[in-house]
Amino acid sequence: MERLKRHTKKYSFRQPDLKELRNLTSYVLDPLGFKARYGKLLPLLTTQVDEGLMGTLVQFYDPLYHCFTFPYFQLLPTLEEYAHLVGIPILDQLPFSGLESIPTSQEIADMLHIDESLVKAHMTTKGGIQGLPSEFLIAQATVYGKAMSEDAFEAIFVLLIYGLVLFPNIDKFVDVNAIRIFSALNPVPTLLGDTYISLHLRNAKGGGAIVCCLPLLYKWFISHLPQTVAFKENKGCLRWSTRLMSLTNDDISWYDHVYDGVQTIDSCGEFSNVPLLGTCGGISYNPILARRQLGFPLKDKPNNILLEGVFFQEGKDPQGLKARMVRAWRKIHKKGRNELGPKNCIALEPYTTWVRKRASEYLMPYDYPRPTPLVMAGPSTLPYQGVIDDPDDAWTSLLPQSSWKRSSESAVSNTCNSSPEDSHSEIVSSTVPTASAHFVPTAMPSGFPWGMPPGFMPDIPAPTFASIPASSPVIAVPPPVVHTVPRVDDTICHSEPSEDPDVHEKMDAMNDQFLELRKELNTL
Repeated sequence: MERLKRHTKKYSFRQPDLKELRNLTSYVLDPLGFKARYGKLLPLLTTQVDEGLMGTLVQFYDPLYHCFTFPYFQLLPTLEEYAHLVGIPILDQLPFSGLESIPTSQEIADMLHIDESLVKAHMTTKGGIQGLPSEFLIAQATVYGKAMSEDAFEAIFVLLIYGLVLFPNIDKFVDVNAIRIFSALNPVPTLLGDTYISLHLRNAKGGGAIVCCLPLLYKWFISHLPQTVAFKENKGCLRWSTRLMSLTNDDISWYDHVYDGVQTIDSCGEFSNVPLLGTCGGISYNPILARRQLGFPLKDKPNNILLEGVFFQEGKDPQGLKARMVRAWRKIHKKGRNELGPKNCIALEPYTTWVRKRASEYLMPYDYPRPTPLVMAGPSTLPYQGVIDDPDDAWTSLLPQSSWKRSSESAVSNTCNSSPEDSHSEIVSSTVPTASAHFVPTAMPSGFPWGMPPGFMPDIPAPTFASIPASSPVIAVPPPVVHTVPRVDDTICHSEPSEDPDVHEKMDAMNDQFLELRKELNTL
């Protein structure tokens, strides 16, 4: 029975043109120092995102549990993983909430090491939010890069990365939200929040443009995909939908040892999970579902209370969720080995059963892969036992390197070339084929009294019936009744030689007496 599936949605991704930003990397005088100060931002500029893969991934988003639900497992980006991938630690402070004051032109000028007049002249409003055009900032970065003014260049360059790559909003525009996040240097919670909010909102709307740091989401997902050569090469040219639907628990790269000493943010304040604030709303995410990704086991199905789902859009918050989330981040609850036990990224049956049930209820966006038939080296049952119709038949041709085939061919050859004088057999029934006198019954392996096990190969050649045509079906018959006629020159009886030297003379005398006695009887 074919399984039901849900309809896929049409998504797109906001991907700004980063060519000019990549050109600015030539002015980075100390890449290692830059990484130490600002994190692993440069690799994000050169990440080649596979939109086909990402378009397939987002179809698996599960709006109930705020994660990606696949047929046999779940995956979700975590704060700790994003922090590692972007190379920026999560600070023990309130992340961006949107309640911060908008920086003045002077404050922005001080951040960027440029004149206030330049900032004031180029500050503008687009889409209802203030910001600076990227052309202006790129021009300023180029000037300071050529002048080898490292502080000014790096400040402007990093702000461009924050505004165009980490927190994209309006094309060729760096808004004040990106500027405020840049000034706090604690972007990871907001990065993850924007990712979940955009996924959740577009899923609820039935599609549309997903706006988040796509290179970071891409790097996160491929870090969990199988690392085998076969999967990477994809010689079968399978679609991403087929490849992802085929994945099981054993295929996923669950855990990286870089998280060995990391304590996870498990919940905040009054929330049983972690509330995330983004640039355009708020949403909760469930670290309990991602424990395998950080090296801890998933033993049982999660408690629904711990998976409470909250979501709001900026400007549409009648329940006052933003204020509650802000308060919650003032009390962060972390867990590590002491609370979660030793590292062991396994999933036990109660949890995996729960995941499969959820996948079945929610329905998958693509067809389940068809079962692949088991490929065998030979048939599941051997053909007529002890009989070879033709050494070149279809079955033996499956075993070109098999010692069984070579032995069979040798046995057939020996039978056909054997001399007729080797044995003289008189068969009672002419319908029974002539069997070789060299027939040796194949010993049945121990433990299989009911018959030959599939795939069993005897150590000696199987018995052959050379007289049977290759096309004739062979039916097992009882052993034929045979009257053996000895050869004329065979010795009929054997006796031990006598030790009496006159034995022959005595026998001759007895023979003479016998002949005389027979003559007398004839005369009577």
